[in-house]
Amino acid sequence: MPPYTAHERASISCIDHHGDRSRRIAFWSRALETSVLQPEKAPPATDGAFSVFDDPRPRFSPRKDTAMDDLDHRNLGIQLKLWHLQDDAPGMVFWHPRGYAIYRVLEDYLRRKMRQAGYAEVQTPQLLPKEFWSRSGHWDKFREHMFRVEDGEQTMALKPMSCPCHVQIFNKGLRSWRELPIRYAEFGACHRNEPSGSLHGIMRTRAFEQDDAHVFCREQDVEDEVARFIALLGEVYRDLGFPDYEVALSTRPAVRAGDDATWDWSEAKLGDAARQCGLAPQINPGEGAFYGPKLEFALRDRLGRSWQCGTVQLDSVLPQRLDASYIAADGSRARPLMIHHAIFGSFGRIIAILLEHHGGVLPFWLSPDQVAVAPISKDQAAYGADVAAAFEDAGIRAVAYDGADTLSRRIVAAHDMAVPVMAIVGGREMRDGRVSLRERDGSQAGVPLAEAVSRLQARARSGALGAEAR
Repeated sequence: MPPYTAHERASISCIDHHGDRSRRIAFWSRALETSVLQPEKAPPATDGAFSVFDDPRPRFSPRKDTAMDDLDHRNLGIQLKLWHLQDDAPGMVFWHPRGYAIYRVLEDYLRRKMRQAGYAEVQTPQLLPKEFWSRSGHWDKFREHMFRVEDGEQTMALKPMSCPCHVQIFNKGLRSWRELPIRYAEFGACHRNEPSGSLHGIMRTRAFEQDDAHVFCREQDVEDEVARFIALLGEVYRDLGFPDYEVALSTRPAVRAGDDATWDWSEAKLGDAARQCGLAPQINPGEGAFYGPKLEFALRDRLGRSWQCGTVQLDSVLPQRLDASYIAADGSRARPLMIHHAIFGSFGRIIAILLEHHGGVLPFWLSPDQVAVAPISKDQAAYGADVAAAFEDAGIRAVAYDGADTLSRRIVAAHDMAVPVMAIVGGREMRDGRVSLRERDGSQAGVPLAEAVSRLQARARSGALGAEAR
């Protein structure tokens, strides 16, 4: 045990204990230290957020086996210093370093999954002329939700989705049936002029990044490609801690493109693919896109709430409008079918869902700061910097908690920022080349620095809540 002062040992003991009484003590201790007992000095509550006065418990107590309170991701984003929104830029997210760290971890994770599944990553323009969107049909159907820019006599628009752009890539060069299926993926920045009343934190915004993917294939490939995507989606959702999800088949709307025979075939193929994966989709009559039916996937969180995220859609209309074709086995030109799909829907949306699902305390691999390095006194500051550098060199996101505050206050500060592990270093640790690893549940172990790095590196590389739990 490091040579803590009596005050520090008492504070740590108070934080370690999880009984209701000591949780209240920890709360009141922090409240006194931060003056939150003086309501007139408390900051105003944010939109839709609850105040610390509404619940006499620490804001970020471990939530492994407890139901979440009404903690809103908008409030968590501010308290955890992840992002902010501004009244003069509605629906536009300002990602702060901690929030963008989560964003990048998820992006890198999904990029790896998509590459392993055979998708080639592409990048397409954000600003395209009105004529382009007219050819695709989006100008007629979607222009009220598109941000427009006047460039002399030409009208340009920011893209609301990437699908027509992916057709342009497919159309470059002569395609053979032997190349199909061709799979493209893009982490594309999209803009949609959503009504201000429909905006909701980072779940529904006007600017967002979508995990947009498209498969160009033959009719005989459709069922297998959709089933392949559903398997990938299920694997990703399990990795994120959502083993259970719901699926719905949205069928033909009243206003639609294509004939009934095409819709019959498309709806049957999506249903068959879902059943091939052991799913029984609920039917949502009339909720399909104008160009084709779709399967929609909804996550269920710890409170039993349902969140629609993933989607897969069949489309024979866009390839026709943009003249996509390939050379069939008999030498004739044929139209590919296009499968649109996304797993997250948007990165903001999945991050918001994860935060609310976990009550702000993300699993280790997703935490923006994975380890907080805290020297007991300034005498160990240089060693603390070396420890932090060793973690960073191993790919572990480390942050220094080496300020002038007492150790107990720094432990509380790291706890409030939902940092999963602390590496505490005192004189003994510095002398022996060790660290004291402290988990959020209060358990603590002194280990050599190299072993600490190896432990946390393995934990970080697990890359998934499911793998971490196993």
